[in-house]
Amino acid sequence: MESLTRHTDYGNEPFDETSALANPFDQFALWLSQAEAEDIYEPNAMVLSTIDPDGQASSRTVLLKDLDGSHFVFVTNYSSRKGHALEANPSVSLLFPWYSLKRQVIVYGSATPAPSEVSDALWNRRPLGAQLASAASKQSQVIASRAELDAQMAALEKEFEGVENIPRPENWGAFEVTPHAIEFWQGRSMRFHDRIRYRKGQDGNWLIERLQP
Repeated sequence: MESLTRHTDYGNEPFDETSALANPFDQFALWLSQAEAEDIYEPNAMVLSTIDPDGQASSRTVLLKDLDGSHFVFVTNYSSRKGHALEANPSVSLLFPWYSLKRQVIVYGSATPAPSEVSDALWNRRPLGAQLASAASKQSQVIASRAELDAQMAALEKEFEGVENIPRPENWGAFEVTPHAIEFWQGRSMRFHDRIRYRKGQDGNWLIERLQP
């Protein structure tokens, strides 16, 4: 258990109100570009947390597919567990865990299905293999074996043999997360971290406030 209790010092790189950009999307884009420059594996990976229809919390890692200045965008199968959860309760959190930079960003907001043209554009950006995998899988449903899953894929590959871009399934598409708060966390020495939160005010403008660590 020593490895679990050993203290790691996070250093003293500050992040405070004076250096925070006025718009959280600009600040996020800056931190994302810095994560990309550090060659972090899939820096656009984020932990999406939802609430199931029965009230059970659920989390999984998905990829940020777009950032348009108003929304964080990801894609999924609408019939999956998270698809059903979002249909029942659109409240979500997104966590970007950039551990090697001693940083994390947490987004709190509401997810709604994106317009069909957004989903179409994101589908068409996917490599053929990813399109086939998304179309072949009845995501989150129980299946007897890997062999049966592979058979579903093989049947779809045969059906669309020679096709460069298969049609987007009706049950696959994008969600747009509209945030009402975004927290930027910077690790500091002695666990005395910097936490800067952007919060949407009643006038629609972003407020910047510091949270105690």
